[in-house]
Amino acid sequence: MLAPDYRLERDAFGRLCLIDAAGERHAGVVPVRAFPLAAPNEGIALMGPDGHELVWIARLDALPPGLRSLIEEELAAREFVPEILKLREVSSFATPSTWSVDTDRGPASFVLKGEEDIRRVADGSLLIADSHGIHFRIRDPRALDAHSRKLLDRFL
Repeated sequence: MLAPDYRLERDAFGRLCLIDAAGERHAGVVPVRAFPLAAPNEGIALMGPDGHELVWIARLDALPPGLRSLIEEELAAREFVPEILKLREVSSFATPSTWSVDTDRGPASFVLKGEEDIRRVADGSLLIADSHGIHFRIRDPRALDAHSRKLLDRFL
C-alpha cells in the first residue's frame, strides 16, 4: 500500500479538508462515488468546493485505514439510500400508490408516482424513487418474503 501524496483532516467547522502535495489546503472537499451501486468501493473522486476533481481514488480499500475512515464517514453522511427489507402494504396497484415498508432504518411510507420510478440496477438490485426524489433500494428482490415479492411483482 503506497502512501498518498495528500492528507485529509477535518477543520474547526467539521468540513473535510485536503492538503495536497504542494501543501495547499482545500476546505470543503466532498467525496463522490463514480459507481455508487455497481462498484461502491472503486472510483471515488475528491471534489473541491468549486466542483473540480482534486484527487482520484481507484480503490477505497487501497488507502491507509485513517484516510479511508474519514472518506467513509463523509460518504455515509452524504448518501441516504434506505434498503427495503419488507413491503407491508401498497394502497393500490395503480399508480400513484402509497407504499408502507420496513427498511434498514425503520418503517417508512412513500408515494410511488409511476412504474418508471422503479429501476433495475446491473447487480440485480432495484432502485425505487419516491415522489420527493428519495431513493430506496431492494438489494435482492428474490430474498424478500413471499408477501413482499407478490406486491412488488405487480409493479414490475
